[in-house]
Amino acid sequence: MDGTTLLVASTGGHLEQLWRLRGRLVPDLDGGAEWVTFDTDQARSLLDGERAHFVRYVAPRDYRSLTANLPAVARILGGRRPVRLISTGAGIALPFFTLARALRVPCHYIESSARSEGPSFTGAVLSRVPGVRLYTQYPGWATGRWTYRGSVLDGFTSVERERPARAARVVVTLGTMRTYGFRRAVERLAHVLPEVVGPDADILWQVGASDVSGLPVSGRETVPARELRAAVRAADLVVTHAGIGSALMALEAGRRPVLLPRRVAHGEHVDDHQTLIAGELAGRGLAISREADEVSAEDLFAAMGGRVVPAANPEPFHLLD
Repeated sequence: MDGTTLLVASTGGHLEQLWRLRGRLVPDLDGGAEWVTFDTDQARSLLDGERAHFVRYVAPRDYRSLTANLPAVARILGGRRPVRLISTGAGIALPFFTLARALRVPCHYIESSARSEGPSFTGAVLSRVPGVRLYTQYPGWATGRWTYRGSVLDGFTSVERERPARAARVVVTLGTMRTYGFRRAVERLAHVLPEVVGPDADILWQVGASDVSGLPVSGRETVPARELRAAVRAADLVVTHAGIGSALMALEAGRRPVLLPRRVAHGEHVDDHQTLIAGELAGRGLAISREADEVSAEDLFAAMGGRVVPAANPEPFHLLD
């Protein structure tokens, strides 16, 4: 692995961010890159053709299960050492950074763009590890050891367009977390979507762990990544939970999504960080943000009235020496 950069990220939004930041990193990865993530359809699709190591899945905040990956960490790092290690989280980063620092490998941790007000638990833990270079994607809390070098969101801007009278193709994706459902969103969307779609509309529902029993919804737990991306590109309307991975997928496809933040009070996630990313994207004009049980037909039409395009020449992301 000599000369190689090791890129470590949990699947979902963490992997999506690191994938998109990779091309902006300075110094660039001339020696090549190898990836470490969980073995999912998203990861295999995104990393097709790349050198990838797959480790055991760890649920959000399930830090006791991290020890199960220690043999894989030792195997990956114990041979030829990488020139650097870069991660966007989440918990998968902890055992890799611990061993990498013991081996004196330079380590860079880029906090998720979902964290607009301060570090995640993983970021807070890694801030106590000597020698780890720390980056926030928000200048407002670039203090102490945390440095601002830009954001993955800098790669997008929004434009207005004429709203279609009705949506012919709709994608609703609530992520693929195995432990948290989002029935509250499905119930509300089942009520309001008929107001904005045509009579023969094609609606793709990826509902993850959400219980949709008794609802007029043909939900699929997971949709293969290539199929889902193609459906998003073709859609008139995209509605998603406010996970950064799902949001980035919509933006990359040129769609202004409606973002519905999961709430810890409803048992939909471990915390309310999705409200932060939804607020940031809405503030940039890149998305419509609404509470899941309050989203309206007007919100859906407003999303259809915008498109997202690549920003011209986003600034490079300079790594600290």
